[in-house]
Amino acid sequence: MQSLLAKYPDVAPCEEDIKHTFALLKQTYDQGGKVLLCGNGGSASDCEHIVGELMKGFMSKRPLPQSLRDRFKELFPQEGDFLTDHLQGALPAISLVSHTSLMTAFMNDVSSEMVFAQQVLGYGKPGDSLIGLSTSGNSANVVRAMQVAKALGMNTIGMTGQGGGKLAQLCDVTIRVPEPITPDIQERHLPIYHALCILLEKEYFG
Repeated sequence: MQSLLAKYPDVAPCEEDIKHTFALLKQTYDQGGKVLLCGNGGSASDCEHIVGELMKGFMSKRPLPQSLRDRFKELFPQEGDFLTDHLQGALPAISLVSHTSLMTAFMNDVSSEMVFAQQVLGYGKPGDSLIGLSTSGNSANVVRAMQVAKALGMNTIGMTGQGGGKLAQLCDVTIRVPEPITPDIQERHLPIYHALCILLEKEYFG
């Protein structure tokens, strides 16, 4: 956290919300849950980026626990070493922007506004977390997803610009970077979610 603030002092007003977000994500993973993510345009790319940092080694190699290594070797004596040497510990995360066939079918047949909400309904469980990225905080499909997440008893986390929009009213915590312009907001979202991914990796993989 201190490294983040040293490099990007303008996000200092977000410090408590970042800490709160970390606590909610830790709660989710402590309970064996998962993180869902949604956003549009550049924020959709951020969803993919976050999943990439959580589902594999980011700053560390994340070796498998010995019990699982032993199980692979027991089941596959000839290939156990390869399997265990080429797998890494994962923090379960799903980007809802990636499912092209489902998304296009649902947008065409039902409603583009509900495309992420439908996926939250299908994947979400109480105690899971939904992260919604929207520079305005008002992206309709992200807002609808948050409404479903709240109804399911999930943790709701928003990442927005300075206004916060509708997400600030819906989410358990909203990280509102103090910028009004989309590129400036997105440029600050990246180091914030990198910091969160690093903190989570340290928490679970040392």
